[in-house]
Formats: sequence, structure tokens, C-alpha cells
Amino acid sequence: MLVDVDQIMAQLKKTARKLGLALGDRRMTYNSRLAQEVGLWAESKDKGHAFHMEAFKAYFVDGKNIARTDVLLALIERSGLDKDQGQHVIEKRTFSDAVDADWELSRAKGVNAVPTFFMGLDRLVGAQPYDALAKMVERYMG
Repeated sequence: MLVDVDQIMAQLKKTARKLGLALGDRRMTYNSRLAQEVGLWAESKDKGHAFHMEAFKAYFVDGKNIARTDVLLALIERSGLDKDQGQHVIEKRTFSDAVDADWELSRAKGVNAVPTFFMGLDRLVGAQPYDALAKMVERYMG
């Protein structure tokens, strides 16, 4: 299967503009596993949103390799988290089992893209406009 990267990136940029998200010209894909582990740690410290926003910018805007410890430590600091604690979490892989559990749940639910939103029997896949999410909630809550 041949993939037209330029066409895909153009569509992603168009969607990002509609949603008010920055998106750079990255050409590499990096393993985000360790960043996911750090993200769960950040959530446990009530800094999940800050860390996830920093990780998004680093990966999707700046094209940084979020599998690298030095990159993660910089994101940890910018998120207002303790760098030494973050280093410990990375070295000990403290949240590895929790990420494994998240992945298993995703496989069980048939998730193959992020974000995926579930409500009742409905699901929305990928970055969606607020209106699409609101309509989904209204169907079940309204």
C-alpha cells in the first residue's frame, strides 16, 4: 500500500487549523510508550493536562523524539513536575503495568486510533470538533 505523506499531512493540517491546534511538518514517527508512562505519572500528580499539552507540542509541532529521556525530562520540568521524581519514574518504569492495562482495554474495545470517544454504542474516532462531541453527549444525556 502506497501512502501519500504530503496529502495526509495537508489533511491533518487542515483539520488542525479548524480545531485551533498547531501542527508542524514532522516526518518521523517516534515510540510514545515511555511518554505514556510519564503521562500517567503526571496525571497522578494533577499535572496530566500540562504534561500532555507539552508532549503534544513537542511531538506534533516541534517533531521531537518523545522516546528520549532528555526530551521527557524537559517536558516534565515545563509541566511543573519534579525532574528528579520524573527521572525515577522513567528509570524504574513505575507506570509500565498501568499502560499495559490501558493498552489491553483498548485492544478489547477495538480502539485503533486516538483519540476515540465512547458513549453507549456510539464512538467517535480521531480529533473531532466540539459540536460532534456535544451531539454525542446530547443523544445519551439529553
